[in-house]
Amino acid sequence: MSLNIALDELRATGWTSLNSADCGYDVDGRAFPRLPRVEAEFKDAGFAFDVRRIEKYNCARATWRDAAGAEAGSVVGATPEEAAVFALAQLRRSLVNAGA
Repeated sequence: MSLNIALDELRATGWTSLNSADCGYDVDGRAFPRLPRVEAEFKDAGFAFDVRRIEKYNCARATWRDAAGAEAGSVVGATPEEAAVFALAQLRRSLVNAGA
């Protein structure tokens, strides 16, 4: 995967960069939420969020936990930013599906 694909996934959930606070920009100039903003969005949804570098596999793993501390989901990416953006896309999808 790449940051561009993760960002495409996030935008497919309806996320927009109208509020560009705490955003970075990809090589195409598209805004994406940086780690502090992703953490805040997870917190607002009631989840604890963490990204860790996994040196053995040269990747980053993003994990989120519910209020009881149970793992609610995880994704991997080449960089912490990529994993965080993809995790936010997955969270937003799961919240929409839970409401359906």
